[in-house]
Amino acid sequence: MSKGEVRLDIEGPIAILTVSRPEKRNALDLDMLKALVSVADTVEADARVRVAILTGEGSGFSAGGDITAWGGMRPDAFGHGWVRYGHRVFERLATLRMPLIAALNGHALGGGLELAGIADIRIAEEHIRIGLPETGLGMVPGWSGTQRLVKRFGAQPVRRMALGGEIFTAEQALSLGLVDRVTATGRALAAAKDMATGIAARGPAALEIVKLMIASANGEDNGTAVEALGSILAAKTADLKEGVSAFKEKRAAQFKGEW
Repeated sequence: MSKGEVRLDIEGPIAILTVSRPEKRNALDLDMLKALVSVADTVEADARVRVAILTGEGSGFSAGGDITAWGGMRPDAFGHGWVRYGHRVFERLATLRMPLIAALNGHALGGGLELAGIADIRIAEEHIRIGLPETGLGMVPGWSGTQRLVKRFGAQPVRRMALGGEIFTAEQALSLGLVDRVTATGRALAAAKDMATGIAARGPAALEIVKLMIASANGEDNGTAVEALGSILAAKTADLKEGVSAFKEKRAAQFKGEW
C-alpha cells in the first residue's frame, strides 16, 4: 500500500512505514507530511498491528525538511503551514497506540532527526550521522528539536548539535542515548523487525498503557495520556455498561461502583 511518498507494508503484527523519496534523500515536503498522517491513521485503525517500524527508502533515513518546499514561504505561511502543521504530523506519529521503532538506515539530519525522535526506540546503522544543522542556515529546529528531543535525550546533546553544529556518529549517538542500538550497515530494518517480533509477543493492551504512562512521566502531552488512561479504565467498568444501558432504555442508572 502506498500513500504518495510513504509506503505501508503489513507483515503479520508489524507495520512498516517507509518514507519514499530517495532522489531527495527522503527530504520531507508537504505531500510527505500529509501521507504520514494518512498512513498513521490507517495503522492506528488496523487491529492486527501491534508494533510499527519507521524507516527510509534507499540508503537514507531523512535529510529533514526539503528547503525547496519551505525556503520561499512567507513568514506567516512558514509558521502556520509548515512548522505548526509539521508539529501536528509528528505528534500524530509519536502518539500511535503501539510502540514505534525507527530503523535509521541513513543520515538523520534536522527534521529527519526530529522524525526519528518521535519513535520509542531507535536502531542506527554504523555509518549514519545525526545532527541539527538548522542554525547554519539561519534557521532553528522547528519540529520539536528543542522540545521533544530535550525531554527524551537531555539538553546537552541537543545544545551541542543545535548551537555547536556537531554531527554525531552512530557510536557517539549511542553513548549519548540518542539511539538505542547500532547495527552493521544494511541491517537496521532486519534488527528492527527482530525487536518488533519480540515486542509483538507481549500483551498489546499492556504495551499501549505502558507507552502512555512513560509519556506522562516524561512530561509529554500529560493531558492526553491521563485522559486516555482514565477512559480506558472507565470503559472496563460495570458502571459504564449500566450507564449506557440506562441511556438506551430511558431510565435512571443504578450505579453500584463495580469495576
